[in-house]
Amino acid sequence: MSTFIIEGGHSLSGRIRPQGAKNEALEVISAILLTAEPVHISNIPEILDIKNLIALLRGMGVKVTRHSKGDYTFVADDIDSSYIESAEFVAKCAQLRGSVMVVGPLLARFGHAYFPKPGGDKIGRRRVDTHLEGFSRLGSSLEYDTEKRAFRLENNGQKGCYMLLDEASVTGTANIVMAATLAQGETTIYNAACEPYVQQLCRLLNAMGADISGVGSNLLRIKGVESLHGASHKVLPDMIEVGSFIGLAAINRSSLTIEDVSYENLGIIPDCFRRLGVKIEQQGDDIYIPAQESYEIESFMDGSIMTLADAPWPGLTPDLLSVMLVVATQCKGSVLIHQKMFESRLFFVDKLIDMGAQIILCDPHRAVVIGHDHRISLRAGRMTSPDIRAGIAMLLAAMSANGTSTIDNIEQIDRGYEDIDTRLNALGAHISRL
Repeated sequence: MSTFIIEGGHSLSGRIRPQGAKNEALEVISAILLTAEPVHISNIPEILDIKNLIALLRGMGVKVTRHSKGDYTFVADDIDSSYIESAEFVAKCAQLRGSVMVVGPLLARFGHAYFPKPGGDKIGRRRVDTHLEGFSRLGSSLEYDTEKRAFRLENNGQKGCYMLLDEASVTGTANIVMAATLAQGETTIYNAACEPYVQQLCRLLNAMGADISGVGSNLLRIKGVESLHGASHKVLPDMIEVGSFIGLAAINRSSLTIEDVSYENLGIIPDCFRRLGVKIEQQGDDIYIPAQESYEIESFMDGSIMTLADAPWPGLTPDLLSVMLVVATQCKGSVLIHQKMFESRLFFVDKLIDMGAQIILCDPHRAVVIGHDHRISLRAGRMTSPDIRAGIAMLLAAMSANGTSTIDNIEQIDRGYEDIDTRLNALGAHISRL
């Protein structure tokens, strides 16, 4: 287990560029299994979750060529069918949350796949019903293998159909779309997730020869084709990293320029930070955050307390609520943070309370933050990262605190943020890795 040692209280300055989007990369890399031809993908973040997925693909027989940092070509022309049926493969999939994305392509192209309960963050229940119900609607049979502790899916001749998803699941939508590309007839998915990650996946699939319409909406139509071919694709900048860097500048009262953010794909994120009093200037495709001595949280028009809540796109992504919560501890005013999707994602706030933050944890989903307005600095502390997003929020808190803090289990942070200590140190942070 590795640890960050953070000396807090240092102001930051300079320019930083976000990595490629982790969630998009997991989807588009999995999509290469739908064809035997080469697929070239650039701007891939070389983080732990992506490296583990690529290693999983190599084990399946995918030929992987790394041209340069973040620039890869994948060729899935010789998949080991016996390996993807093995207990070893299923066990590896169970340890990697992103492995759920290989199920749809395997089912569509090879006719069978195992679906173990995925691993990943400890943030509460993460339902997979949407995936399994979607595959069943397409005509796949489903049975639970008690020995492998996984569902076994068998393609009995997938046929297009109409389906109304029970929730607008990003990974569920992506998985079903990939499975439907090679199904017979037309598949209609209503209440589909329409996040930029899903839009990007659909664009790649269309470039590979798929026939998907309605991209960007919650109503997708996929006309099945006989086969897909190779294509090239560039992953978008990671909106979660962009938001994390906005929060980083704010809580440290520092000026920062975030380069090449793909502003049109940030949705409501900049406005949500503005509600916390953070000034954000768009400069072309860059964002400039000026240094401010004070950040005043807005109230609603009727005078009631501001609420920041996650919602399906184009609402606020749940992955940034932890960062916004930490930023709010040093703003002026109060805000209610409502994390609707995951019931364990706010449990890290007890560490922030130990550091001197004023937070009332109402229940597993809601927390009220009373901002200090920097009159009282956070105290250094010792923390353990329970998940990716809480980990980066803890790192931001430690960087603004008086004294030296430690964060254990930083492998969780490495799963989502590439070389984060090196990149932040280049801006003036004092972070060492043990």
